[in-house]
Amino acid sequence: MLHTIFQIDYSIPIIFTAIHSGHQLSDICSKNMKLPEYLRLMEEDPYTDIFAKIHDNYIIPPYSRFEVDLNRSRTSALYRKPEDCWGLDSRTKEPNEEQINFAYKIYDDFYSETKKHLDILSKKHKKFIVLDLHSYNHNRLGNGKEFDDPEKNPEIIIGTNNMPAKWKPFIKDFHNHILSFDYFGRQIDARIDVKFPGGNFSRWIHNNYPENGIAIALEYKKIFMNEWTNELYEKEFLQLQKLTEFMRTFLLETIKK
Repeated sequence: MLHTIFQIDYSIPIIFTAIHSGHQLSDICSKNMKLPEYLRLMEEDPYTDIFAKIHDNYIIPPYSRFEVDLNRSRTSALYRKPEDCWGLDSRTKEPNEEQINFAYKIYDDFYSETKKHLDILSKKHKKFIVLDLHSYNHNRLGNGKEFDDPEKNPEIIIGTNNMPAKWKPFIKDFHNHILSFDYFGRQIDARIDVKFPGGNFSRWIHNNYPENGIAIALEYKKIFMNEWTNELYEKEFLQLQKLTEFMRTFLLETIKK
């Protein structure tokens, strides 16, 4: 079994995560996988692990969300039928007991190990931040076809799923900081809780650490790549890397206050 990468310095109360960046499938899952690789990649979050590694602390699981989705509740973490995953017929047949048990072991190990690290951060610091990095598609009609309506699809989405109200002023400041970034001579389109407010992971953090845990689900629209071919647009990608560093600086300065 492959293991999640936990790079943690407990003196720094901030962790970046990229829990949908993984692409690996176990042998038992691969044998039952019906989807071609390009469709799996399209629904995964490639390159978000590179954004996460900008920071000193990061958590990066290796397995694809098509093996087990770590951002869903345990009961819905395994894609069994098309309605579980955007209408895609991902399995050749219903997962057997071995596949199910393996997926749940990945899931349970991830949350158990993550909790050990967050427990330490929670005890050492008055507050800590988890920035959960994701990306999302906006070219659903097909490669080379018209893009999805930008009015409904911001370039950056700040998700605050289940966040205690006391952290909302901080989120407002974080949002304003992102808006102050120079994105090729203009303001990047960043909005709060539009389309994706965050998933199970951020909700789990707020439920377990309501007093001092701040979990932000950050969605990058795939303006830095071709979501159908996985081609990286280097200029846009490097600019979003700079934006991620810009966020990191703000978080490091703000967490000390």
